[in-house]
Amino acid sequence: MNTFGNKFRVSILGESHGPVTGVVIDGVTPGLPLSADDFRADIDRRRPGAAGTTARREADIPEIVSGLYNGHASGAPLTILFRNMNARPEDYVGMSPRPGHADLTAAARFKGFNDPRGGGQFSGRLTLPLVAAGVVAKKMLPFSFSSEIRELGGSAERGTWAGLVEQALEEGDSLGAVVECRIEGVPAGLGEPFWDSVESLLAHAVFAIPGVRGIEFGMGFGAAAVKGSAHRDTSGIAGGISSGDPVCFRVAFKPTSSTPKAGVSGRHDACFALRTPVIVEAVAAIVFANLI
Repeated sequence: MNTFGNKFRVSILGESHGPVTGVVIDGVTPGLPLSADDFRADIDRRRPGAAGTTARREADIPEIVSGLYNGHASGAPLTILFRNMNARPEDYVGMSPRPGHADLTAAARFKGFNDPRGGGQFSGRLTLPLVAAGVVAKKMLPFSFSSEIRELGGSAERGTWAGLVEQALEEGDSLGAVVECRIEGVPAGLGEPFWDSVESLLAHAVFAIPGVRGIEFGMGFGAAAVKGSAHRDTSGIAGGISSGDPVCFRVAFKPTSSTPKAGVSGRHDACFALRTPVIVEAVAAIVFANLI
């Protein structure tokens, strides 16, 4: 449902245009030093502002309402809330189900009682509490995480990206991207065969990010086009278990479905993937906090 993990357990709550979004985290290391300032850098990485990102501006100030005592995790579930101060629910009054969104499927799943404004609980707004959980997970882990966009709008040439985004904005359209995540310091031996392999758990968590359409490890789909003598696996995982080498994977994000060209009003990213590298890191950290 809305919870992932068993040792490091993360539950997401809230809707895009409701009063709050947030996260409840169980399994935080007791005594872990933590303050609102610890979240600022990663929250700022997710924040809109660059060309091609949404005009919605939120303060995104974390309110830690449980699980913290004298500046340290107490061992009780850690609850972090974010107020939605710049919601515009009126943008969605009388809205028809939008192609490419969860409007129809959510109504079917929840028998029409779901909050449809801005996608409700299916909105990219819910990636904010994911990032917050990732911050806590990273502080618990002796690993280093890095991620960056490798392709944007089908181009791997970084110098063309600004122009592609500008063109998409002029056309009222949107772009997708590929994000690569690299994790160093992962010890050998993490993961379980079959259902709880490192790849299985990472894929499970990554697909919780709205807009994800694919994930690949090592050579990914390219491995199907080479002979065995030419195949090299550089994912840091073998048999579903970490090898001790850096873990590396790539995630494909689709273009934003809501665009002026499609006749959809509201505030939407022309390229939501510009804000996703830190989100990919966050879900990876959640997975490894659960594994470790």
